[in-house]
Amino acid sequence: MYERKILPYLNCGLDLVGEVLYGKWKLRILWFISEGHKRPSELQRKIPDVSRRVLNIQLRELEEHELVKRTIYPVMPPKVEYDLTDFGETLIPVIRTIGLWGDAHEDRLRDVILKQFPDRVAMGG
Repeated sequence: MYERKILPYLNCGLDLVGEVLYGKWKLRILWFISEGHKRPSELQRKIPDVSRRVLNIQLRELEEHELVKRTIYPVMPPKVEYDLTDFGETLIPVIRTIGLWGDAHEDRLRDVILKQFPDRVAMGG
């Protein structure tokens, strides 16, 4: 497992949020857990581009940052579910606002992102 050698900058709220939420899938993982998708297999279906390994790493990091809690049920095979903590619940309005901002600026955002792929045809939209 990767071990950090340099202490991160934690000088302001943005630094702190970046440390906790940095990861391509974390906002979507939190959102889908808030919608009731609690099992890793359900999250995998909702986010098909994420590998199982990366999903597990990001779920573990979210758990370490006290945004989600994991429950392991003593059945065979073991059943694992994730729920938001009270602390994690406080992020849902922020994530909703970011999503609404993305919806409001969808065309512009898609244009600036797709400029990175000049030889490809736009997908989905």
